Amino acid sequence: MQERIRNFSIIAHVDHGKSTLADRILQMTKAVSEREMREQFLDSLELERERGITIKASAVRLFYESKSGQTYIFNLIDTPGHVDFGYEVSRALAAVEGVLLVVDASQGVEAQTIANFYLALEHDHTIIPVINKIDLPGAQPLEVALEVEEVLGIPADECIFASGKTGQGVEDILEAIVARIPPPSGHPENPPQALIFDSIYDAYQGVIPYVRLMDGSLRPGQTIRVWSTGQTFTIDKVGVFRPGALEPVAQLGPGEVGWLTAAIREIGQAQVGDTVTSAQNPCQAPYPGFQPAKPVVFAGLYPTDTQDYNRLREALEKLKLNDAALSFEPETSEALGFGFRCGFLGLLHAEIVQERLEREFDLDLISTAPSVIYRVRRTDGSELEIHNPSELPSPDKLEAIFEPYVRLTVYTPEEYVGSIMQLLQEKRGKMQHMNYIGKRVELIYEVPFGEILYDFHDRLKSLSRGYASMDYEQIGYREGDLVKVSILVNEEPVDALAFIAHRDKAYSIGREIVDKLAEVIPRQQFAVPIQAAIGGKIIARATVKALRKDVLAKCYGGDVTRKKKLLEKQKEGKKRMKAIGKVDVPQEAFLAVLSAGRE
Repeated sequence: MQERIRNFSIIAHVDHGKSTLADRILQMTKAVSEREMREQFLDSLELERERGITIKASAVRLFYESKSGQTYIFNLIDTPGHVDFGYEVSRALAAVEGVLLVVDASQGVEAQTIANFYLALEHDHTIIPVINKIDLPGAQPLEVALEVEEVLGIPADECIFASGKTGQGVEDILEAIVARIPPPSGHPENPPQALIFDSIYDAYQGVIPYVRLMDGSLRPGQTIRVWSTGQTFTIDKVGVFRPGALEPVAQLGPGEVGWLTAAIREIGQAQVGDTVTSAQNPCQAPYPGFQPAKPVVFAGLYPTDTQDYNRLREALEKLKLNDAALSFEPETSEALGFGFRCGFLGLLHAEIVQERLEREFDLDLISTAPSVIYRVRRTDGSELEIHNPSELPSPDKLEAIFEPYVRLTVYTPEEYVGSIMQLLQEKRGKMQHMNYIGKRVELIYEVPFGEILYDFHDRLKSLSRGYASMDYEQIGYREGDLVKVSILVNEEPVDALAFIAHRDKAYSIGREIVDKLAEVIPRQQFAVPIQAAIGGKIIARATVKALRKDVLAKCYGGDVTRKKKLLEKQKEGKKRMKAIGKVDVPQEAFLAVLSAGRE
């Protein structure tokens, strides 16, 4: 059996037709009947289908009868394409022996194509290049094949031309998988070593880890140990993946991809990248490369109705069961009441979590501006991590603030280089390399992560008419001249609007936020000052003008003293109102702050 197993993944830049190609492979291997077939078959979430992106990796087992007449078992592990889920992609790649590298015939090689290509190289995989979408009117398959040769060093004659939409060339891909990808190694008599590449939570069976057996075998009744936690469990069932279903089998042997249930109650007990082995006869060492999921972006989530606080907590707990990378802890804000500070893998992850909470659990949420983790050294020498700008110590107790940096790779056609370099300089980027590859340019910059968090991707796309692409990796912390800017409404600081910025940019962003707030905060019976401050120093101010009730409306004719008396009375009332007046900040105000400094 082992000789006829082929484990492979499909990797590509976002939107190069990975899921469509997977659909055609499912059809060609007759894994799914015509009646059950639907587009993006492996994407199970409604959100994935709507946006046309893969968020969760999924696995499926297929049978393929090759032209030689032999039947092969294919284990296909579909991977997410977005940079936020890079660790999941690396674990999915660790579970296979070969990859299909899909490149769009009209777009060519892009940033994540290269990032994923290097990931596959690190695992020493067989790489089958597929030039997809050759049916498009703007397709240039031969030019793209030569670009693949030039940029990635894979000979152009190894490329397979195909179309995931029409099914053209898909049979050649299946034959190439049989011919080029090696069968898995491993011996059934060795102690079991299984890599967890994904896991889901089931209300009845607990956590179901998805595993790839590197060595040995697993069967029901066996006692297993999870390497990183040392906890032991007894296997209840093992099985393989059929399209749309989990199918139990008697045992999983070396090289097979499958799942197991063992009454594991918490997803943290079976994390992605961890190793499962036998409790009595453990393997020598875990599979290398395990790291617990680390959130890099933090944002506050608050229910618009404070009564929904408990519902939000339950929803986050349920969502965390299927998403180990999500972290959350309770926090309170004077402006927004009770909520949670949530940690995410990146902006797309944050957006998806918020959308799933609103849809699947019917909640109305306000999200505060996402921020990265800063490190602070106090004057007494102690260091701490800052997840929320309001936690920053006062300037007199601060010695230095360190911000996270990323190595950013941008791929762009030549004509857009000037405007993109200008954008990168504006974001405080430092150029490391600039390489010309055919008609494209690769720019490598080191940039503060906080600067590219919000609008960088959108602006990059609009400056380059959608042709430029980006990818980034974390490279550690560096000291920066950063300040905390507080926003005061009617002389009261609103903690949820505070942000950390570079000193040179603090004034312009503060000015813009203050002006935007002045537009969206409704007018009161008294003038409302809105200020941006660094410490005790006000750097920008705008005023929401008072709504003046016309007290003279009912006063027609008569002596001027009557008018004066009414105006004096109004003045007294306004003074008292201002002393006790509180201003409600509407939700649009928080959204206005999110888009400030990004025009």
